Amino acid sequence: MALAPRPFLDRREWLFLSLVILFWAAFVVVLGKDTSWDFRNYHWYAPYAFLNGRLGLDVAVAHQASWYNPFLDIPFYLLATHTRSWIALAMLGAVQGANVVPLYLIAREGLNFADKKLAAGALALAGEFGALTLTEFGTTYYDNVMSLFVFTGLAILIVCQRRLRDGPPQGAALIAGLAGLITGMAMGLKLPEMPFCIGFAAALLALGGSGKQQAARLIGGGVGGLAGFTLFSAPWMLKMYHLTGNPLFPYFNEYWRSPLVLAAPYRDLRFVPTHFWREVLFPILFSVDWHVADDLGFQDFRVCAAYFLVIAAIILWVAKRQSRDPLMTNRVALPLIAFCAVSYLVWLKMFAIYRYIVALEMIAPILIVTAVGLYPASRRTRYLALAAIAFLLLVTARSDFLERAPLGDPYVQAAIPPIAKPDRTMVLITGDSPMGFIATQLPPQIPVLRVDGWMVQPKDGTELTRQMKSRAGRHLAEGGDLFLIADATDMTRARDALADYSLAVRWPECQQFDTNLAGTYQWCPLARKP
Repeated sequence: MALAPRPFLDRREWLFLSLVILFWAAFVVVLGKDTSWDFRNYHWYAPYAFLNGRLGLDVAVAHQASWYNPFLDIPFYLLATHTRSWIALAMLGAVQGANVVPLYLIAREGLNFADKKLAAGALALAGEFGALTLTEFGTTYYDNVMSLFVFTGLAILIVCQRRLRDGPPQGAALIAGLAGLITGMAMGLKLPEMPFCIGFAAALLALGGSGKQQAARLIGGGVGGLAGFTLFSAPWMLKMYHLTGNPLFPYFNEYWRSPLVLAAPYRDLRFVPTHFWREVLFPILFSVDWHVADDLGFQDFRVCAAYFLVIAAIILWVAKRQSRDPLMTNRVALPLIAFCAVSYLVWLKMFAIYRYIVALEMIAPILIVTAVGLYPASRRTRYLALAAIAFLLLVTARSDFLERAPLGDPYVQAAIPPIAKPDRTMVLITGDSPMGFIATQLPPQIPVLRVDGWMVQPKDGTELTRQMKSRAGRHLAEGGDLFLIADATDMTRARDALADYSLAVRWPECQQFDTNLAGTYQWCPLARKP
């Protein structure tokens, strides 16, 4: 009598994973609404603008992010506008908490422990308590949402590594294609996930096997990755190309040369290290001082620890001095290290913004066990070393939680003064403050132009500025009403920017208003400057 196949996950595993996901859903609801700079700038505005056809009506409302791919933001926006706020937040927290599933599967597959399920659960849970990972729970930065795609693709490679290495090439290509599809989707939804796609390719190679199997895996993974990227990114890139002449507008415009803006990269290159020793020591630098690699505060040495421990493990591996009793099996350790190392190196050269590698922060506990597990020492010594490392990481970690707003519906509200003639009104925005979320509260027929900010300034000489000056002047000439929205603390900049548009603020008629998220803003009528 044939025995029934063992389930992929037993009841205790299902219970553990479900409880973890429910915990994070509840945790995010307790935290409240995300009021981060990026959320107020574009994570709420971008899906609103796309779903309401405002690409040709508004200009630069969310600075550069006005032209970002909105597909990643649409699910949460629809949830938050069509259900209760706590439901939307709970769903976001559950998705972010679901990273525990692929992390658990990766650890369980490779750990060489007596009770590897318990150890895998502990490592997967530890991965979700990283300093910046905690900060990002319940926020729409989505780095710990994209990590779910990235880890799922990697988990497929790890769990199916025997079939990928020793099975028929056709089957290996199909499995690699599925994993590549999921990984490519991450990059299609958010371009900064690109380093993990390169890391995924490195993991495919590190699985070993014959040249024919490696070629089949790479082809399958490459085709799947390209399909995943194309699915979510190609339609938007084509739209941007037809609208602006640059499919990545405004980025890399020194190559695409869109006539709308300057021939400049428009990328945030503040953090990318340019000197060799700064590159080598970068994990120490950003672990000691978060300003080195991010605008979000945190302190966590786990990526730094993994970095140096893995380097030492690789040296031992090359010298053939590694332990004969590793804590992580070699068939899993090699693709795991290859994935993380290559992803990190590409990130270092391209972005060097820490939150873009929050996935490495999450997988760092597994990576640390993998590295220490290769050291030629007794199990007891390695266990003690891991306990000491875990203690030091725990007592030195610090999460700087962002301010949150209390629950309430509707999700976003702004007490904008009544508008007498919305059909004949245009709104201008000035300054660097994030105000995209306010634009969603205006009557839909009102065009919104940010005439001054990170993206454009009144004297930049760009075609975009010329068009906005023409539109604003024509609107006034036709008898329309022109209003300003600006941060209440930034009115001097507003006055100066509007002067370059030959406009003046009618100061006695200005009114202050606030929102349910953050900030106090000015609503001022404008007139042609004498």
